[in-house]
Order: sequence, then structure tokens, then C-alpha cells
Amino acid sequence: MTPAGGAPATLRDVALRAGVSMATVSRVLADNYPVAQRTRQRVLRAIKDLDYVANTHARALRGRGTPTVAFVLNDVRGASFASVAHGVEQEAARRGRICLICTTQGDPERELSVVRTMREQGAGAVILIGGVVDDAAYRGQMTAIAHSLDASGSRLVLCGRPPLGPDVPATVVEYDNEGGAYAVVSRLLAQGHRRILFLGAAANGSTTAAGRLAGYRRALADHAVAVDEALVVATEFSRADAYEKLTARLRQGRDFTAVCAVTDTVAAGALAALGDRGLRVPEDVSLTGYDDVDPATDLRPQLTTVHVPYEEVGRTAVRLALGLRAGEVSSAAQHAVLGTHVVIRDSTAPPPARQGPSAPAGEPA
Repeated sequence: MTPAGGAPATLRDVALRAGVSMATVSRVLADNYPVAQRTRQRVLRAIKDLDYVANTHARALRGRGTPTVAFVLNDVRGASFASVAHGVEQEAARRGRICLICTTQGDPERELSVVRTMREQGAGAVILIGGVVDDAAYRGQMTAIAHSLDASGSRLVLCGRPPLGPDVPATVVEYDNEGGAYAVVSRLLAQGHRRILFLGAAANGSTTAAGRLAGYRRALADHAVAVDEALVVATEFSRADAYEKLTARLRQGRDFTAVCAVTDTVAAGALAALGDRGLRVPEDVSLTGYDDVDPATDLRPQLTTVHVPYEEVGRTAVRLALGLRAGEVSSAAQHAVLGTHVVIRDSTAPPPARQGPSAPAGEPA
């Protein structure tokens, strides 16, 4: 815990907690002078207990360098997150900031390590993006990080993640996952589809997949169509896994006329699986995606999908976080939800007339 009043811990606080001199603490931090092992352990324990940040380097950066904004994501190769990164960089540059992009490969521990490093280096904002498992452990961890960043003069920003609570000093920029899925499934229902397979339900409870699945379920309910759990198929957010999971599902027989994919990348895997089973899109099976990133227009046919304003997500994240510090944006305006909308292309059509009982795809009915 930090000292009373929420102020960041100092070198003196650590020395008092460990019962050593400030010079000894400095030696442990610099690791450039022999220190007895038991003394070193006491100092390290005090640093951890006080959540102490050794900010000499941060002060040096503030004194002679350009202030930074950190953008932390799983992987830079994803088109959607790359678009967010572009928006972050644009707004950061407009405000005279350097954008640092850090990847975690989906490792929560690495994410924590990166956040701590960015705090030490005095980043004006630390922006995290990507679906999470929204449980008590995650909320407790993020709440502690938010308070720690706030005490050091930085700001935690959550993109595409739910808010942590009214008393947590964090900026939240969401996009309407549920509303977008509701809209695209409603379009399929309006075309006459009643057996719509949802491809991409997350087995681990990711908030992104959960929101989109909720929109799918709500659209069916509002059109008086019962949800068949056999039509909800879990996949990773990858082309390869989507291909594998839909191929396996098709071997059981095709009892659906449309596929609603959780992302455009998942839709690309679905398109390949359908094609390899001799099924045409949209003549035999309609297909929709989500995100409206490069695969949507690269595919043939071009994909009907849900547009997410990813670049605007990035710009809004920087504008709200830095605007709060500059007095341009109020603390009451630190939660934004950006709208999504359906982009109609060539991959959907009314369902074909039933010509016989369902059979495994690629076999005669």
C-alpha cells in the first residue's frame, strides 16, 4: 500500500519500512554494490508492499524528452488493433506526444509488467485494449493499477473493456459489441433466415465475444426465434481455428442457412471451410463478419459485416485521458461508448428453398 493520502511512496518511505538507510535502498535498486541477502530481501519486500516506483529515469525523461503515451495490445498484426494504434498515434502526435506500442502476446503477467514499466517512465496515459475475462481477480488487479497510475500522474485507459466502477480513476472507451451483433443478425432474420450459426463464442468468457453473442441472442428473441445451443460454436479469434471448428460442425450435417462470425478473420476461416465442402456464399449459406477490417473487402464475395470505428477509439482514448489532465475534459466525461453499424456487401441473401432433409455438407440430401 502507498503512504497515507494516496501519495506515491518515496525512497525514504522504503528505507523506513525496511529499517535501512536510503543509501542501502539505492544500492539494492541499482544492483551495483554488495548488500547482504537478508537486507536485500527486506528492501525488496518493502518496495513491493509500498508499490514503490524508482522514478529517477522517469524524471530524466520528463526533463529532457518528449512526453509519451503507451498503447498496450496483444499483437500488432491484427488489423483491428492496428487501426486503433493508428488513431492513438495520430492524436498523440497532434498533442506533441510520442506513442509507444507494447505487445503482450496475450500474457496477463506481461501486461502487468509493461504497465509498471510505463508508469516508471512517466507515460501520460497507459492504454489497454482487448477482451478480458471480467471476473473479481481482473477487476481487483485493474483497480489497483488505476490507482497506482493516478498517484504517479498517469492515467489508465481501457479500450473495448467494461468500466471498473464509479470510484476507479480510469478512462473507458467502449464500442457497442452487442448492438452491432443485434443489427447484423436482425438483417439475416429479415431476409428469412431462422437457422443462424454463431461462430466465435469464447470458451474463456472474453467480454468481446460475450457482447457479440448477447446481441445474437437478443435479436433471435426479439424475432421470436428460439436459440438452439447447437448453433453456438466456440472458436479462437483466428482463421485457422474457425476453419477447423466449422469444418467439424459441417461433418455433422448442415442444419443452418447462415453463419454469423464473431470477427472478419473468423469469417475468412468460415468462408474457406464452406468452400471446401462445396457450399457457395451466399447462394447456399449467407455469411457475416464483425469489425470491417481488411479481410472484409479482400474476401470474395466481399463480406457483409459490422463496422467498428477503431481509429476513432484510439483518438478518443488519448483525447479523454490527456484532456482530463489538461482540464479540457471533465472527469464525468471519461466513459465513451462509440456506435457500430452494419455494412452491407455481397455475402448475404435470402435462404435457398429447402430441397430435402439436412445432410452432411458435400453429400447428397
